[in-house]
Amino acid sequence: MGFPGKAIWMDGKLMLWDEANIHILSHALHYGSCAFDGLRMYANSKGSFILRLQEHMQRLLDSAKIYRMDVPYSLYQLCEAVKDTIIANELKAAYIRPFVFRGYHSLGLNPFNCPVVTAIAAWEWGAYLGEEALEKGISVRIASWNRPAPNTMPCLAKVAANYMNSQLIKMEAIQDGFDEGIALDSFGYLSEGSGENLFIVKNNMIFTPPSCSSILPGITRHCVFQLARELGYKIKQQVLPRESIYIADEAFMTGTAAEITPITQVDKIKVGGGQRGPITKAIQEAFFGVLRGEREDTHGWLERVG
Repeated sequence: MGFPGKAIWMDGKLMLWDEANIHILSHALHYGSCAFDGLRMYANSKGSFILRLQEHMQRLLDSAKIYRMDVPYSLYQLCEAVKDTIIANELKAAYIRPFVFRGYHSLGLNPFNCPVVTAIAAWEWGAYLGEEALEKGISVRIASWNRPAPNTMPCLAKVAANYMNSQLIKMEAIQDGFDEGIALDSFGYLSEGSGENLFIVKNNMIFTPPSCSSILPGITRHCVFQLARELGYKIKQQVLPRESIYIADEAFMTGTAAEITPITQVDKIKVGGGQRGPITKAIQEAFFGVLRGEREDTHGWLERVG
């Protein structure tokens, strides 16, 4: 990634990118006490727009709340800080990473004496799984690692500690020659990818695992709910057995980074015809149509910057 930006916002101040440092004994580094989120800003002929800024920042606050980290900034202040960071970095399109973490005071599992730090970074970043993947799709494998069981770790929180599980899923998939992995929940039902939500299509109906399947309820996932219904498709949240993806007509993944990416192969079994399906394509076109300014933003998803 090199040197992707000029400035980082930290606790109310913009500072030079390479001066935004923390102590090596910060609590988050040793115990994973960090909540974060990811947003994208898109450029089109009408300007630069952040996709669902308030929803992402509210999720950051919710994740911090679950882990008892008191953020001393309001939703409005955080949204304005995101815009300030983008402007300071002179970006037209960007990936944005806001995060809240416990800094340095003392080591030990008790985190309450460690200060809560809030920071925001932004940089240019293309398609997470590659531009070609948006059309041709990706290959995935069912991971040997499951998502956490209920009452072990809160999967509704987007926190750094949860992504150690994601790293195991991702590394295993790459080393075995796949683009991505899909985890099962602790009951053996389909859950999600290492950093993406999962959808399957069967008989012109769209299915996705529910929140109780140890997923992070994604914001792009919610965009798909709204767009699919506008396009006339029925969408249902329900627990899904592993084999349902093998016999699906289509499958795709969603996320801020992955956007909407077709799945064309699972465990070396072709999904449908082994290519992007028509429903996946229709949802992609509607989604990117909004982002490109070619389709009316009827849901107020886009917030202008500058």
